[in-house]
Amino acid sequence: MNNFKKQRVKPVQLVPGQKIPLTIKRLGINGEGIGYFKHKIVFVPGALPDEVVVAKVTKVLPKYATAEVHHIRKVSPDRVTPRDLYDVGGIELEHLSYQQQLVFKSDLVKQALEKFRPHGFQHYQILPTIGMTDPYAYRDKAQFQIREQNGKVIAGLYRRGTHEVVDLPTFSTQRPLTMKVIRQVCQLIEQLHIPVYNEKQNSGIIKTLVVRESFSTQQVQLTIITNSAKLIHQAALIRAIQQNLPEVVSILQNINPGRQSLVWGQQTKLLAGQEKISEQLGTKKYNLSARAFFQLNPEQTFKLYQKVSTALALQENDELLDAYCGVGTIGIFLAEQVASVRGMDTVPAAIADAKENATINGCQNVSYVCGSAETVLPTWLKAGFHPTAAVVDPPRTGLEQQLLSALLQARPPKLVYVSCNPSTLARDLLKLAKYYQVNYLLPIDMFPQTPRVEVVVKLTLK
Repeated sequence: MNNFKKQRVKPVQLVPGQKIPLTIKRLGINGEGIGYFKHKIVFVPGALPDEVVVAKVTKVLPKYATAEVHHIRKVSPDRVTPRDLYDVGGIELEHLSYQQQLVFKSDLVKQALEKFRPHGFQHYQILPTIGMTDPYAYRDKAQFQIREQNGKVIAGLYRRGTHEVVDLPTFSTQRPLTMKVIRQVCQLIEQLHIPVYNEKQNSGIIKTLVVRESFSTQQVQLTIITNSAKLIHQAALIRAIQQNLPEVVSILQNINPGRQSLVWGQQTKLLAGQEKISEQLGTKKYNLSARAFFQLNPEQTFKLYQKVSTALALQENDELLDAYCGVGTIGIFLAEQVASVRGMDTVPAAIADAKENATINGCQNVSYVCGSAETVLPTWLKAGFHPTAAVVDPPRTGLEQQLLSALLQARPPKLVYVSCNPSTLARDLLKLAKYYQVNYLLPIDMFPQTPRVEVVVKLTLK
């Protein structure tokens, strides 16, 4: 009888350029398809669940690999023809039917809860995602990089994973007026021979164009972000913009020298027209400075604030805390339903805008303070302010831990958490769920064709 030594089978080693068969199991948090090859997780942008693809490996790391679709052997019934064929962000899900995008966004919330496992998460009610009737042409702000390509001035976004700017003559999620302004200003820059930025050489002047359209008035604010304080042919450029684009009522320059990762520099100056433009949600009006944060989808923002109002179930004697108040949008929207609103933010310009917006809307029961919540809120509590309701709308990083501690010290009976990141929301619920009942989570699709989702969470003190 022959004895054979068992030989250990070496795991298959993936290498870049290798073509592999994959069955796509689900979508990841960035909208990419996820499959497994010999037990190794592989992320494939552009692939959809239940598709069988041949994927070309692009990168191999110890815990995972990335790949691109080489061809599709079995096509998902949910695959649709995208309107845009650019390799840039902001349209990661355009090849997925819109109904399935909404299903995916509810599932994102579920995935985040299962990962962080806040108390009682298995019983949380996740409501169906609120979508749009027409999930295109909704973005009222464009922030496009400006470069020169083959002697032409182009405007667009970075190719994914690179600093190469992709020219975007069209972009279906942008409102048409924002695209019209971007394209025509590029033509004017080219005609006037104004040097545009060259990142490799750190030379040239115009780096970025930021265009914001008012959904309610169709007026436009244009900010030209430059590499230097000097803007060659400034007078001629302003004159040409005013002649060709009467919709542009506000022209500003922001100075951001050097190879900065941040788009905006510290200094912004008015070149022509008015300093701010006005937007309206329902009956409330808001003046917006160039750097003011305002949701990019006014139609869905109105629905979002209505859902916040419903979740808070405010009464006329309520004292409302508006943390991360920004330019005062949520607090002012709700002000007439309560006895008072107090808000805070760490950005001085935002607080200045919030105070102005309160005045514009005749909100005499609203007050705003510049400072961090962990400093401001305890001071208010000591002075006798006891919020009966609170709304928090933090950035993608979620609640600052000091704010969370201050909030749990105040413990308003009614709390609504507006999140733009299910992962940090689920993390924050680990602490909040110890003291609050999570009544429901309501996803709202603020950014169709992308994997991003906004969530309104209703919480009541136990």
